Amino acid sequence: MRAALNRLRRAEDGATIVEFALITPPFLVMMMGLFDLAFNMYANQMLNGAIQKAARDSTIEAASGAEAAIDANVSKAVKAISANALVQFERQSYSDFSNVNRGEDFNDLDSSGLCDNGEPYEDLNGNNKWDADVGAGGFGGARDAVLYTVTVTYRRAFPIFAMMPGQGENFTLRSNTVLRNQPYGGNSSAVVPTTGNCT
Repeated sequence: MRAALNRLRRAEDGATIVEFALITPPFLVMMMGLFDLAFNMYANQMLNGAIQKAARDSTIEAASGAEAAIDANVSKAVKAISANALVQFERQSYSDFSNVNRGEDFNDLDSSGLCDNGEPYEDLNGNNKWDADVGAGGFGGARDAVLYTVTVTYRRAFPIFAMMPGQGENFTLRSNTVLRNQPYGGNSSAVVPTTGNCT
């Protein structure tokens, strides 16, 4: 009996198969994770390049009638990578770069952090109400700063989501850029600020 146990202890037949079986699953998960990361980085770079070109095309005077064509070019670039991607577009125009993603100033008399209870505010966009973002939708006018945002949602190229907790089946990229329209005329969206009271 003792001799049989010694022979079993020294036997290495099948050890490679066992080692391979132990190493392969984590190795495959790691490789799929790396491929997934690389694919998402590549998709992000392609998206950034596409929206930079689209934003530049949007700054010229004739762009206001070509919104669908400009967006279609971005969609085409994205769908070359992921054919079933959902692509969403948003444009916000501002009279100046300093106004991008900025709310209208108000005097927070009750320290609530909200514009309410009749507190005075500066109406920068002339719509007679306080806004958390002073931008207006669309291309804006000459010399306006335009924030162009593209959100892309696509199914992951590798099924890493099935093996790692917290990973969804879909991946979402969001990219934006801000450019100023060419000076093809007067600044059409400039509004003389007035004051109002929050409700």
